[in-house]
Amino acid sequence: MLVLIKRLRGDKVIWALVALLALFSFMPVFSASSNLAYAGAGTGNTVSYLVKHLVHVLLGFAIIYQIHKVPYHYYRSISRFLLPFLWILLAYTLFKGTVIAGANASRWIQLPFIGISFQPSTLAFIVLMVFVARYLSKTREEKITFKSSFIDLWIPVGITLLFILPANFSTAALIFAMILMLVFVGKYPIKYILGILGIGFLMLTFFILVAKAFPNPLTSRVDTWEARIERFMNDENQDSDEVYQIERAKTAIASGGIYGLGPGKSVQKNFLPQSSSDFIYAIIVEEFGLFGGLSILGIYLLLFFRFVIAAHKANTLFGKLVVVGLGFPIVFQAFINMGVAVELLPTTGQTLPLISSGGSSIWVTCLAIGIIINVTKKEEEIAQENAEKLKRDEALQKLIDKQLEEDSLETNENSEESNPMQAVLNKK
Repeated sequence: MLVLIKRLRGDKVIWALVALLALFSFMPVFSASSNLAYAGAGTGNTVSYLVKHLVHVLLGFAIIYQIHKVPYHYYRSISRFLLPFLWILLAYTLFKGTVIAGANASRWIQLPFIGISFQPSTLAFIVLMVFVARYLSKTREEKITFKSSFIDLWIPVGITLLFILPANFSTAALIFAMILMLVFVGKYPIKYILGILGIGFLMLTFFILVAKAFPNPLTSRVDTWEARIERFMNDENQDSDEVYQIERAKTAIASGGIYGLGPGKSVQKNFLPQSSSDFIYAIIVEEFGLFGGLSILGIYLLLFFRFVIAAHKANTLFGKLVVVGLGFPIVFQAFINMGVAVELLPTTGQTLPLISSGGSSIWVTCLAIGIIINVTKKEEEIAQENAEKLKRDEALQKLIDKQLEEDSLETNENSEESNPMQAVLNKK
């Protein structure tokens, strides 16, 4: 284990924080999985869910380790070629995907031979952010026009969001918001950003109007969006069935108090749907109290701080934008998950990164972290190379000084041999 740790490169604090979140995740996932173990045709065996989560986490760290060894600039071209493939995958998911426990949207596909469900929109998120970072770094020294950027940047972004929106509004909205944040950081003209924001709002309005006028399975989620927003804005007038999830989550948080009920002693995990994924933060607060909830929040804030440092230290614009585009959404997604649990935000399907159960969520988050660590590793290697270069220069300078000194002595000896009188004077 120590040998493996010594072979890790990049920001060691990011490594440590990610490992801390992953290790902590086993307790709430094991506890909350009892809801799944006894639901439906469940056997009541929670150990199988713990083992499954362990496999997901181990595969996630294997992804981080492998990705952090590949120079991050390779992903510039990969993102460009992956987008068309992802469009096909997202379209297939939208029309032929599967529905998983508790969700009424087609967001997953079943991977052949291994029987694992995968959510393509999470991978599309990563590829799209790298694609946008590539465009911004490539055009930094060029004069950007709205027409050229609309064709080269926003049309690929729009196509991707179009395939995600019908089944997963929260993910599409988060991706769009993060892309706007990234292009702002990348100094894309603000007037163009406002124009894209207006176009996005018009397109969303048009989609909702079409969904209302021509109801069909692809637009069935619009009613769910409206119900959630209406419930959030006017909670007291809603039927109890519509507020069941959030009420159970609030009860769990209130029951936790300051120190919590203790690991595995949650009561609401038996009643709260998606207790091991979307609402796992409520279970954490119930079992570990306000102290545990604030500790998790603090770890994510530390992770955000390290991402800021990594972006500042990156030696290329592409590296800076990649860290911002992949790192900040991880933390913002965590805040959204926590905000939903305490009813600061409407109910969404966003998981708690690195803690919630679910293979694709963990793997894609680890993929993003691997690329980020790769950027910090590049900076670390440059610093090490500069230190080695400085040592080589110092050693070379010492050799030169020594050679000059020897040459000077040899010159003096030759001068004395050719001029005996000068030798006598030097001795005097």
